[in-house]
Amino acid sequence: MSTAVPSATPPVVPSVVSPVVPSVVPPVVPPVVPPVGAGRATWRHVAGSGRRVEINPWLARAPCSVRACLPEEAVAAGRARRAARLCAALLVLLAALPAFLVMGAGPRRWRARTAQAAARLLLRALGVRVEVAGPADLAGEGAGVLVVANHVSLLDPLVMLAALPCRLLAKREVRRWPLIGTLGAACGALFIDRERLSTLPAAVGLVRDALLAGEAVAVFPEGTTSCGREVGTFRPAVFQAAIDAGAAVCPAVLRYYEGPSPSSRGSWVGEDSVTGSVVRVAGTRRLRAEVRLTPLLPPPAPARGPRGRAALARAAEERVRAGLD
Repeated sequence: MSTAVPSATPPVVPSVVSPVVPSVVPPVVPPVVPPVGAGRATWRHVAGSGRRVEINPWLARAPCSVRACLPEEAVAAGRARRAARLCAALLVLLAALPAFLVMGAGPRRWRARTAQAAARLLLRALGVRVEVAGPADLAGEGAGVLVVANHVSLLDPLVMLAALPCRLLAKREVRRWPLIGTLGAACGALFIDRERLSTLPAAVGLVRDALLAGEAVAVFPEGTTSCGREVGTFRPAVFQAAIDAGAAVCPAVLRYYEGPSPSSRGSWVGEDSVTGSVVRVAGTRRLRAEVRLTPLLPPPAPARGPRGRAALARAAEERVRAGLD
């Protein structure tokens, strides 16, 4: 008799339910909108050279450079003439040094006139002729004048000294240059530290005191040099000195020529060195610097504060810019 064996029932295996993992939604990041002009190259034509210079709108860099802005001279000076000019300039510096050291204690007006004559002689030794259009003596009648000009060349301070009796505002590093620093100090140059913002009130005070003493002070408010085809923004800080002293501002237009044609051979730009700039000037014939003094701008009322000096800086910049067009 057979016995029935019950069939084995398979065990019930509970189903494994996967846990519900919430989906991670990445945060919405707003797109970065570049400034106007980004994403496409900005180009500037260099007049007379047939070249274009690309300007990156993301970077604050000056478009001027030796390669892009300094073409070959129209009429080159020979090696002998270049060497003679450099030797003559060195002799002028060496001869002027004792005279300037002695004249430091002399009358202010006599010192300014002597500095003007020495600057003209030094520029002539380098083959540069200076022409001035406008008032011959802005510091007359005991009233100080702030002369502001566009900055083109290493020669600009000499050109301004040759154009009119004045004191120069220069960066502190120039004081340490051999011969040049000593001569500048003897001529009454006002040296300032541009790297330390804390010294700004003292620098403005130096210029104000010179203006109150009835002197003309020449400054370059752009704070840097260019090839001379355009004008940079005039920084307003130094204009506060004119407001505090109640002195007028004379915008001056500085240009260089080779014969009848505008020239950038005297420019000091980009990677250019002091030696390279001086040698290039000495190697260029018929180089001429023109200083055009424009009508005086009256100072605004001190009560206007920062807006007053900003408006004065813009007015002077527009006057110089119009003179280059």
